[in-house]
Amino acid sequence: MPGIDECLLAAMTLPGARGAAVVDWTSGLALGTVGEAPSGDHESSAAETAELARMAAEHVSFEPHDPASRSDGPDDKGLPVEDVIITSRVGYHLLRFVETTFDSSVFIHLWLDRDAGNLALARLRLQELADRLVLV
Repeated sequence: MPGIDECLLAAMTLPGARGAAVVDWTSGLALGTVGEAPSGDHESSAAETAELARMAAEHVSFEPHDPASRSDGPDDKGLPVEDVIITSRVGYHLLRFVETTFDSSVFIHLWLDRDAGNLALARLRLQELADRLVLV
Protein backbone atom coordinates (compact mmCIF):
# COMPACT_ATOMS: atom_id res chain seq x y z
CA MET A 1 0.00 0.00 0.00
CA PRO A 2 1.68 3.19 -1.15
CA GLY A 3 1.80 6.42 0.79
CA ILE A 4 1.47 9.92 -0.67
CA ASP A 5 4.99 10.16 -2.11
CA GLU A 6 4.84 6.74 -3.75
CA CYS A 7 1.39 7.52 -5.16
CA LEU A 8 2.55 10.80 -6.69
CA LEU A 9 5.69 9.25 -8.18
CA ALA A 10 3.56 6.49 -9.74
CA ALA A 11 1.19 9.10 -11.19
CA MET A 12 4.15 10.88 -12.79
CA THR A 13 5.04 7.74 -14.76
CA LEU A 14 1.88 8.20 -16.85
CA PRO A 15 2.45 9.47 -20.40
CA GLY A 16 2.24 13.26 -20.53
CA ALA A 17 2.21 13.79 -16.74
CA ARG A 18 3.37 17.31 -15.90
CA GLY A 19 2.52 17.47 -12.22
CA ALA A 20 0.54 15.80 -9.46
CA ALA A 21 -0.66 16.60 -5.97
CA VAL A 22 -2.62 15.07 -3.14
CA VAL A 23 -4.91 17.75 -1.75
CA ASP A 24 -7.29 18.07 1.19
CA TRP A 25 -10.37 19.72 -0.32
CA THR A 26 -11.74 21.04 2.97
CA SER A 27 -8.64 23.09 3.76
CA GLY A 28 -7.18 23.53 0.27
CA LEU A 29 -3.77 22.36 1.47
CA ALA A 30 -1.45 20.20 -0.62
CA LEU A 31 -0.45 17.11 1.36
CA GLY A 32 2.19 16.26 -1.24
CA THR A 33 3.29 17.50 -4.66
CA VAL A 34 5.58 16.46 -7.49
CA GLY A 35 6.47 17.95 -10.88
CA GLU A 36 5.15 21.25 -12.17
CA ALA A 37 2.17 23.19 -10.86
CA PRO A 38 -0.34 24.54 -13.40
CA SER A 39 -0.20 28.02 -11.89
CA GLY A 40 3.51 27.84 -11.14
CA ASP A 41 2.83 27.46 -7.41
CA HIS A 42 1.69 24.18 -5.87
CA GLU A 43 -0.06 25.79 -2.90
CA SER A 44 -2.21 28.14 -4.98
CA SER A 45 -3.01 25.32 -7.43
CA ALA A 46 -4.08 23.14 -4.49
CA ALA A 47 -6.36 25.86 -3.13
CA GLU A 48 -7.93 26.49 -6.55
CA THR A 49 -8.52 22.82 -7.38
CA ALA A 50 -9.88 22.26 -3.86
CA GLU A 51 -12.67 24.72 -4.64
CA LEU A 52 -13.64 22.68 -7.71
CA ALA A 53 -13.48 19.41 -5.80
CA ARG A 54 -15.56 20.80 -2.95
CA MET A 55 -18.25 22.05 -5.35
CA ALA A 56 -18.45 18.67 -7.08
CA ALA A 57 -18.41 16.61 -3.89
CA GLU A 58 -21.00 18.66 -2.06
CA HIS A 59 -23.37 19.52 -4.91
CA VAL A 60 -26.71 17.73 -4.69
CA SER A 61 -27.04 17.67 -8.49
CA PHE A 62 -24.60 14.77 -8.57
CA GLU A 63 -26.53 12.67 -6.05
CA PRO A 64 -28.42 9.68 -7.48
CA HIS A 65 -32.10 10.61 -7.84
CA ASP A 66 -33.40 7.07 -8.22
CA PRO A 67 -33.66 5.49 -4.74
CA ALA A 68 -33.14 2.07 -6.36
CA SER A 69 -29.71 3.21 -7.62
CA ARG A 70 -28.48 4.05 -4.12
CA SER A 71 -26.53 1.39 -2.31
CA ASP A 72 -26.45 1.02 1.43
CA GLY A 73 -24.18 -2.00 1.19
CA PRO A 74 -20.47 -2.34 1.87
CA ASP A 75 -19.59 -1.04 -1.62
CA ASP A 76 -21.35 2.30 -1.02
CA LYS A 77 -18.53 4.86 -1.09
CA GLY A 78 -20.39 7.86 0.30
CA LEU A 79 -19.26 10.51 -2.19
CA PRO A 80 -21.53 11.06 -5.19
CA VAL A 81 -18.59 11.91 -7.48
CA GLU A 82 -15.64 9.67 -8.36
CA ASP A 83 -13.60 12.15 -10.34
CA VAL A 84 -13.64 15.48 -12.16
CA ILE A 85 -12.04 15.99 -15.57
CA ILE A 86 -11.23 19.45 -16.84
CA THR A 87 -9.98 19.95 -20.37
CA SER A 88 -8.04 23.03 -21.41
CA ARG A 89 -6.40 23.93 -24.70
CA VAL A 90 -3.05 22.60 -23.55
CA GLY A 91 -3.84 19.93 -21.00
CA TYR A 92 -6.11 17.78 -18.90
CA HIS A 93 -6.70 18.05 -15.17
CA LEU A 94 -7.99 14.97 -13.39
CA LEU A 95 -9.23 15.21 -9.82
CA ARG A 96 -9.75 11.74 -8.34
CA PHE A 97 -11.44 11.49 -4.94
CA VAL A 98 -9.83 9.18 -2.38
CA GLU A 99 -12.10 7.25 -0.05
CA THR A 100 -10.74 7.18 3.50
CA THR A 101 -11.94 5.74 6.77
CA PHE A 102 -12.16 9.14 8.42
CA ASP A 103 -13.72 11.92 6.26
CA SER A 104 -12.89 11.29 2.56
CA SER A 105 -11.84 14.88 1.97
CA VAL A 106 -8.76 14.09 -0.11
CA PHE A 107 -8.24 13.97 -3.85
CA ILE A 108 -5.40 13.37 -6.29
CA HIS A 109 -4.85 16.08 -8.90
CA LEU A 110 -3.01 15.00 -12.04
CA TRP A 111 -2.04 17.52 -14.72
CA LEU A 112 -1.45 16.00 -18.16
CA ASP A 113 -0.07 17.50 -21.34
CA ARG A 114 -2.85 17.36 -23.93
CA ASP A 115 -0.64 16.15 -26.81
CA ALA A 116 1.30 13.51 -24.89
CA GLY A 117 -1.26 12.43 -22.31
CA ASN A 118 -3.74 9.58 -22.50
CA LEU A 119 -6.86 10.66 -20.63
CA ALA A 120 -8.48 7.22 -20.47
CA LEU A 121 -5.33 5.51 -19.22
CA ALA A 122 -4.70 8.26 -16.68
CA ARG A 123 -8.24 8.00 -15.32
CA LEU A 124 -7.96 4.23 -14.85
CA ARG A 125 -4.52 4.47 -13.27
CA LEU A 126 -5.61 7.23 -10.87
CA GLN A 127 -8.52 5.05 -9.79
CA GLU A 128 -6.06 2.26 -8.92
CA LEU A 129 -3.73 4.66 -7.10
CA ALA A 130 -6.59 6.22 -5.12
CA ASP A 131 -7.86 2.78 -4.09
CA ARG A 132 -4.40 1.77 -2.84
CA LEU A 133 -3.35 5.07 -1.25
CA VAL A 134 -2.73 4.86 2.48
CA LEU A 135 -3.14 8.04 4.50
CA VAL A 136 -1.95 8.12 8.09
